[in-house]
Order: sequence, then structure tokens, then C-alpha cells
Amino acid sequence: MRDGIFVLTPENTVIAFIGTGVMGKSMAGHLLEAGFPLIVYNRTKEKAEELLKKGAQWADSPKEAAKKANVIFTIVGYPYDVEEVYLGEDGLVSNAKENSYIIDMTTSTPSLAKRIYEEALKRGIYAIDAPVSGGDIGAREARLAIMAGGDKESFDEVRPLLEKLGTNIVYQGPAGSGQHTKMCNQIAIATNMIGVSEALVYAKKAGLDPETVLKSISTGAAGSFSLSNLAPRMLKGDFEPGFYIKHFIKDMKIALDEAEKMEVDFPGLSLAKSMYEQLAESGESESGTQALYKYWKE
Repeated sequence: MRDGIFVLTPENTVIAFIGTGVMGKSMAGHLLEAGFPLIVYNRTKEKAEELLKKGAQWADSPKEAAKKANVIFTIVGYPYDVEEVYLGEDGLVSNAKENSYIIDMTTSTPSLAKRIYEEALKRGIYAIDAPVSGGDIGAREARLAIMAGGDKESFDEVRPLLEKLGTNIVYQGPAGSGQHTKMCNQIAIATNMIGVSEALVYAKKAGLDPETVLKSISTGAAGSFSLSNLAPRMLKGDFEPGFYIKHFIKDMKIALDEAEKMEVDFPGLSLAKSMYEQLAESGESESGTQALYKYWKE
């Protein structure tokens, strides 16, 4: 590692952002608005058009982006996407510059995060796993929760950039710690989403106005992000994704796999996963997680 903290500024930093989907587009936009030169890559170029119109440059591949930048953010779909983007023959680890930073914000496996960190370190590259929580709203409003793993010095150096994306930024420990923390987050959300959905169904069955009920319970002991932000969407019939069901199922599977390694049983998480899988099988995999409400509606 370098002596002292290296300060990243728009004058000495070129950022590449790989993955400009529901969340990535907003996140990359905040970095661009902060004055940083920005290079973007996405498998579907159309999803990056808005950023390109605002001044971002296009890269034809992660490899090309890596060769032009010294800070690289990624937020892609699945662990196999992360592995390809980082460890593939034309991936970031093989092509990023020495002393550059690679920051994966995808929810992925802790073991893969450690592997990326170790391979990057061999090449003098600083890897951080920094998954996020807050969905499309948090990404759009730059108030994501960011949970980071990796070397503390590297985290401190990239923290000013993370502060352009979120408001609750916490260093959790060595490589993989960010991903383990994100699993805690998803475990807490999984059964909470069941409770939120059941509360709204109960309110309707009891002849109450669910919106009025929300005014009482969303600020009390039952309060949660899901109750305040996703329950209103449920009632409006708005099931557009802030976070895809297909990705949530992926996260729950990772958490259950990790729990199995720890020899601990999570019946609540298992139930939530099975309910979401039923929805996905009925055609809701591209819907937002608030579509769990349809489990009772259909």
C-alpha cells in the first residue's frame, strides 16, 4: 500500500462505471455531476444513453474501460457476472492499471469477493466489496447504505467517492465483510416484506383504509423502509422494480448457502425465498420485490 492517504479528485481520477441499470444509472450520474470524468459500459448500450448525453464516454468492453480509468465501479446482476467482469480473460483484474481501485457494488458471494481481492492484490490493485441497500430510490437520491469490505486504507481513499452515492457508509472489515453484511440486510428484509404484505392484506380484510393504517403503523415500532416506501407502491398497484424479484431470490440463495456453511437454520428466510420463487414462476421475476403483495391478491 502507499504511504499516507491518496486523495482522489476530478483532476487525478477517471472513473469507469460498469452496469448502468435501475440503480447503476443514477449512481454513475452522481459521480458525473460531481465533476469526475466518467466512462461507462453496459451490455445494453441503450441503458447508458442518458449518461452519454450528459457527457460520459462509452467503452465497448470492461477491458477497454479498465485501461482508461483508475477507479472502476461495478454493479451487475449475478455472481457469475461479477466473476466474468473481474476474473475473466478480458476482465478488470487482468487489465486494470496498477494502483487503481476496483469497487464491486453488486450483491455477490463473500468467497468471490475474497478471491477478487487476492487476485487484485497480486497486481497492485485495490479491491473493495461494497454492496448497497436502498433500491432505486436510494440510488436516485444518493442516500444508499453502503457496506464495505477490504483494506481500511483503500476504503478511506475511496470514501469521498462513496459519499457521492450514499449517506450511511460503514467499513465492515476485511474482504468479503461487505458481502456478509449485505446478507444480514437481505435476511432482515426478507421476512419484513412478508409482514408488510400481510399487514396490508389484514387491513383490507378488516374493512380498514390501508393508506390510513399506514399513517399509524409506519412511524411506530413496526416502521421500516419497506413499510414506508414499498407498501404505498403495493396499494397503488405499482410493481415496477426498484429491486428485481429475480435478484432478491439470488441474494436469499446466497444467504442460505452461507447459513448452511455456518450450520444454522433460517426458517423465515427459507419461507420468504419459497414465496418469491412461486411469484417468479408465475411470471413476476422482473417485478419489484413489493410484488410479494400479489401472493395474496392473485
